Amino acid sequence: MLLSITTTHRPATDLGYLLAKHPDRLQSFQLGFGEAHVCYPEATEECCTASLILDLDPVSLVRGRPGAGQDKNGAAGPLANYVNDRPYVASSFLSVAISRVLGSALGGRTTARPDLVAADLPLSATVGPVRVRGGLAVISRLFEPLGYQVTAIPVAGADGAAPILWTLTLASTTRLQVLLSHIYVLIPVLDDDKHYWVAQDEIEKLLRHGEGWLAAHPDREFITRRYLRRGPRYAREALARLAALDALVAPGDPGPDGATDLVDADGNVDRAVPADEPVSLNTQRHQAVLQALQDAGATTVLDLGCGEGKLLRLLIKDSRFTKITGADVSLQALGIAQERLNLDRLPERQRERLTLLHSALTYRDQRLAGYDAAALVEVVEHVDPARLPAFERAVFAYARPGTVVLTTPNRDWNAGIPALAGDKLRHRDHRFEWTRAEFAAWTARVAAEHRYIAVLHGIGEAHPEFGYPTQMAVFTCA
Repeated sequence: MLLSITTTHRPATDLGYLLAKHPDRLQSFQLGFGEAHVCYPEATEECCTASLILDLDPVSLVRGRPGAGQDKNGAAGPLANYVNDRPYVASSFLSVAISRVLGSALGGRTTARPDLVAADLPLSATVGPVRVRGGLAVISRLFEPLGYQVTAIPVAGADGAAPILWTLTLASTTRLQVLLSHIYVLIPVLDDDKHYWVAQDEIEKLLRHGEGWLAAHPDREFITRRYLRRGPRYAREALARLAALDALVAPGDPGPDGATDLVDADGNVDRAVPADEPVSLNTQRHQAVLQALQDAGATTVLDLGCGEGKLLRLLIKDSRFTKITGADVSLQALGIAQERLNLDRLPERQRERLTLLHSALTYRDQRLAGYDAAALVEVVEHVDPARLPAFERAVFAYARPGTVVLTTPNRDWNAGIPALAGDKLRHRDHRFEWTRAEFAAWTARVAAEHRYIAVLHGIGEAHPEFGYPTQMAVFTCA
């Protein structure tokens, strides 16, 4: 199977920086199901093409893998026969190869030319052959709403029937990360099969790589159900989380201050400022926390409840932070953070600065003591109220960083959102949400009990009556 990406951006060889693969070299990578090769058939200033070629061993796909040929009910699965189409068609194997071989490009990361990541480039991608269940109509309904000029050439049919194998070419002016994300998600959807059994983490992969486009896609339910095939309960959960993106207000319906309200991939209300400044509340929140840590003069920083590593990505880019530790109670979240931060590929000096720890914030953990500062971004509201005293002691008394930066939703602000009427919380995992008065009282008490000075801030665009959507406290050791 083959994926080729071409650009006519000048100089076109900038594609090598984005893919982190040098145009002058053939590079090969061992994968669990075969080999992947990256080469450049053309690399000039005017036009550059990079090709990802997968060479799968059809026998090794089945041999030595107990249950590889059966599903969980014992029925024949996609790898049931030694002779099948899996080594030859673009499928979920291609998505895995993109993630592992072109992971930095898929994640929108490059240290050599970071300016290119956000640039819209003239790009075309050719994938083939692709097994398509549903034919040309499915190809069109998946890719055309995303703005691609789609060329689909039939390759083969079955006994003279309609073609089932196609070569696809997708052309658009877009970011490379966006193009790869579309291919990563939609190729298995076209094929309507996966070579591995779907588990809970597939929801996070779908939402992560579908961020910014899947929720608005007219066929998001079709995409979700096919991507999470053989996992109907996972599909229901993913669809519920996608539905949250437009559950607050209808598309285009302004919020109380003329902005549009969303729920981010973590389920938190994400207020986007007006269209001429499309900066999400989630981005504003992390930037505000980063600025507070910088203002504190911290060099060693804890990200407590780090989740999938959104703040850690900002911290690792700033050389003033010489020791960075992310801690979370969820092993799954830490696994996603490790993947998204690309820890195994970071330069050694950067890798030595960053540590991930499995830890609960309601228990004392000696590994968390002795840091200049700690950040808790949208964490405290996930703690059961009965466990708050333990949380306070573990963070403010035992770990006792010099500065603590903590953000949490402002419950007052919810009153401006009809969908949050009736004391509804912003996320199903929130145990509570504080009003401005409740948050001020809590911070004052914690500061007094543990000898800190607390200063309160607001994040986002303030409503004249309900205040800021996010409230932030900066605690400094007295």
